[in-house]
Amino acid sequence: MSVLRFESDYMEGCHPLILEKMNKINFEKMTGYGCDEICESAKEKIRKACDCQKAEIYFLVGGTQTNATVIDGLLKRYETVITANTGHITEHEAGAIEAKGHKVTMLPSHDGKISCEDLLSYLKNYFADENNAHIVKPGVVYISFPTEFGTIYSLDELKSLRKICDEYNLKLYADGARLGYGLCASDEVTLKDIAKYCHAFYIGGTKVGALFGEAVVFTEENLIPHFFTLMKQNGALLAKGWLLGLQFDVLFTDDLYFKISRNAIKMAKQIENAFVKKGYQIFMDSPTNQKFIVLENSQMEELKKSVTFSYWQKFDENHTVVRFATSWATTQEQVDALCKLI
Repeated sequence: MSVLRFESDYMEGCHPLILEKMNKINFEKMTGYGCDEICESAKEKIRKACDCQKAEIYFLVGGTQTNATVIDGLLKRYETVITANTGHITEHEAGAIEAKGHKVTMLPSHDGKISCEDLLSYLKNYFADENNAHIVKPGVVYISFPTEFGTIYSLDELKSLRKICDEYNLKLYADGARLGYGLCASDEVTLKDIAKYCHAFYIGGTKVGALFGEAVVFTEENLIPHFFTLMKQNGALLAKGWLLGLQFDVLFTDDLYFKISRNAIKMAKQIENAFVKKGYQIFMDSPTNQKFIVLENSQMEELKKSVTFSYWQKFDENHTVVRFATSWATTQEQVDALCKLI
């Protein structure tokens, strides 16, 4: 039996309809740098899905590149980005934000999320400090939807975060690397809500059906002046930009992006149920495509012989927290095979 792979959600290529469309227009001559008809079509479909006709949309290649470019554009030289201490930009992006000259300010993580209470307390303390001219100024609040722990913000939490940001003149930015999975796991938050309450966010394609690509959405006009030029400076401007636009044009046709996202949620739930049935402890209550399981170390080593998964953290001397991730392309056969090994 071949090894079953559940260590991440970006191991497959892309949805067949993307390859079909790519092959169909492969020899057509396309204008460069995303200034083509396909990119415009994709942008219009995304605006419609977001219910935000004034949205400015740009296509970039990967998540770290996107976060670094957008956050650098949103911040002034003397400003900091605020995030939960488990936020992706804190450790897993090789210091990309700091490399641009910006400080990353960390608040306590509550199941992967920033609490409005902690954010408000931090901001009140900063502005009450008579010496705050000596301190880096808050400029952006960074959240992930879903979080690195697979948890999701409620609609009330999003509303409250935006209210605080407006009160203190901050920008709310959402990392949407797994946005499809987060939205399909939520029973209340929609893409329209993300567009309504976030100043900026991106729609992840790399982990949700595309070969590569992230669609940045600015919900206000001229939010980052000359962003196209900033993309170029940051090496984020693809000459064959139509390759990005094509993928999002397909993903946002006939609700495909969300249809395939639901598959990941369904498969992940089956895996979670199988572990629970066998008496394993669930480390984090994640409704999305990431499931965090506490394994006894010897059980973990035995399972490694047939299955790949991600180490997450030490639980105690005899147990380890590991992550199983499903994707848009995970099959029922793969899940059934895993469940038999548990």
